[in-house]
Amino acid sequence: MKLGRALAGISVLTVASALLLETTANAIPMSINVPIVGDSPAIRYSKLDRTECEAELTKRNVPFKSEAETRGVLAPVRLTGPIHGVTFHSPLSPEKRAVQPWDILDCRLVLALDDFSQILAKYDVVDVIHFSVYRPPILKKNVTTARQHGGGLAMDAAIFIRKDGTKLQIDKDFHGRIGAQTCGSGAAPAPSTPEATILRDIVCTAADQRLFNVVLTPDYNWAHRNHFHLEVTAGASYFLVR
Repeated sequence: MKLGRALAGISVLTVASALLLETTANAIPMSINVPIVGDSPAIRYSKLDRTECEAELTKRNVPFKSEAETRGVLAPVRLTGPIHGVTFHSPLSPEKRAVQPWDILDCRLVLALDDFSQILAKYDVVDVIHFSVYRPPILKKNVTTARQHGGGLAMDAAIFIRKDGTKLQIDKDFHGRIGAQTCGSGAAPAPSTPEATILRDIVCTAADQRLFNVVLTPDYNWAHRNHFHLEVTAGASYFLVR
């Protein structure tokens, strides 16, 4: 997949992310199917500073390297190998992933991905291709960190590859519908194919475990038709699943 093709929707997604931030930053969003719990992983991770977070990654044996100061990112790192057998990366070649900004993550998001990878491993997923994680932000004066992609705290996961080489692609296999319920009683893909069921199970298990503060799927809007937006939100006490 060419980088240009993979990142073609970034401008649209940036607008969508900005609108979501504007909505959630000034209100207390009602969680959907996910009760608020103060000790949830996402809330716990979001409170860590860089030293605490990197110490936890080291304790978990997550393969990573620290990055130099990165605009908008509190604790910038790069993954240097798979987590529980699952590799997370952009469509770039390994050589370019090591130097381009798209594969920079905030350490706190990596902790959530460490948990998420254990869910993925149960479905034999070994590779996750994302459209983007970090997008260099424009910061206001005296502001040093950003949220969402500007802070390296959100991943747009688009393709899940299994051990046998089969691909689960969100745009082709999720079978959602804008406005439909994603998780919980009565939620189901239409049509209900094996691929759609697996993708639904993956995202809803992550929601049930409260690994991310914000989980957006093709059920949310057109801009998210081809990926899962998985976000740890610094300072948040809410969960949003759509």
